[in-house]
Amino acid sequence: MTKPTIIYVGAPEGFEALVETATGAECLHVAAEDAALAQALTSAHGLLDASMKVRIDDAMIAAAPNLQVISCATTGSDHISRVEVDARGINVHTLREDGDLLQGITPAAELSWGLVLACARRLPAAAAHTRAGNWVREDYPGTMLNGRTLGLIGCGRLGQWMSRYGAAFGMRVLGHDPYMDPWPDGIEQTALAELVAQADVVSVHVHLSDETRGLLSAELLAAIKPGAIVVNTSRGAIIDEAALLAGLESGRVGAAGLDVLDGEPDIDQHPLIVYSRSHDNLIITPHIGGFSPDAVRVVCRRAGQKIMAKLGI
Repeated sequence: MTKPTIIYVGAPEGFEALVETATGAECLHVAAEDAALAQALTSAHGLLDASMKVRIDDAMIAAAPNLQVISCATTGSDHISRVEVDARGINVHTLREDGDLLQGITPAAELSWGLVLACARRLPAAAAHTRAGNWVREDYPGTMLNGRTLGLIGCGRLGQWMSRYGAAFGMRVLGHDPYMDPWPDGIEQTALAELVAQADVVSVHVHLSDETRGLLSAELLAAIKPGAIVVNTSRGAIIDEAALLAGLESGRVGAAGLDVLDGEPDIDQHPLIVYSRSHDNLIITPHIGGFSPDAVRVVCRRAGQKIMAKLGI
């Protein structure tokens, strides 16, 4: 009997984990490029996506007659068009189904906190200053986090890790999340507008949906505490990016640390990227929050198990 084919897109560590898991399948590591993935899908029975670099559109799905399941080694799947997928009844899985597993997966929260520190202490600019042969510390005053207020938009797994980090730095922690029940310890439940007005650091930790698209709106950003730091490692579309840029330009937003942008990975002329090239109060990283080899192996193993279960092997 011919083995089913599973296509993998992502880092090598994840492919190694898939091969170890999917012993009854033919596993192929495909480049995260439109043409390569589209061609590979034509003969695939399953897809493990640990990249999110390629937008999987309806034409790709329509040209993949054997495809039965897509398993994302990520919590989001907004890069996948759902019209053809739903019409075909193709299963789409994400790590949102694996709450217990994710409790120990901390790279995204750790990056979020790293961005808080990098913004508060202006680390990239200060490092560039010394690389240029300079040594004037007065040009790079830092913000002391002890005694300040951390505001969390989303108080699930990542938000709760952030609350622990904030508490360890001596911060008061506010949180907004209409779906948390019971409410987590160590976070003061706060209305979103009040949180934004009070927090010295606002960090976003919600999934992208119709409800959360533009959640951190122009109105809220206009009322943000003057000089606040904004951190987003969730999805770019959760923030009104034009309003965030306006806030950075005016100084109302003191700094921002972003791991995500709306429209990524096609970002070369994105207005925030353009701004970051000449302003040091904006730090942008290429969606690396969940990318740690140790974590990649764990989540790809789980994503592979879901594919195997669907294919019955």
